[in-house]
Amino acid sequence: MNLARYRWTATHSSMRKAKVFFNDIIAGVLSETEEGFVFQYDPQYVQKKDAEPVSLTLPIKSEPYLSKVMFPFFDGLIPEGWLLEIAEKNWKINNRDRMGLLLACCRDCIGAVSIIDDSNIE
Repeated sequence: MNLARYRWTATHSSMRKAKVFFNDIIAGVLSETEEGFVFQYDPQYVQKKDAEPVSLTLPIKSEPYLSKVMFPFFDGLIPEGWLLEIAEKNWKINNRDRMGLLLACCRDCIGAVSIIDDSNIE
């Protein structure tokens, strides 16, 4: 996978980043910043004629989405109940660390979207 083509355009300094895949194609990047969260579609994904948004709440556009809290769509991918308790216990992740839980638990989600920790991509 060639990630050199992806240029981060937001002005926010990121703490943690994740690649967001839609049907195994890179759709964008989700970043945690000191100000909150940023999601930006990949420029090549935006240009695709058959591109679909990762969520109806995040229509495809070139400009980044900004939020002070985790975007509800991505937060909804995080497991709940006993599965969340297992994740918290095994990975020692605080349940308030939404980005940490997303990175740890959402690599292989049910559905079309996958979240891959940017530090795990070669």
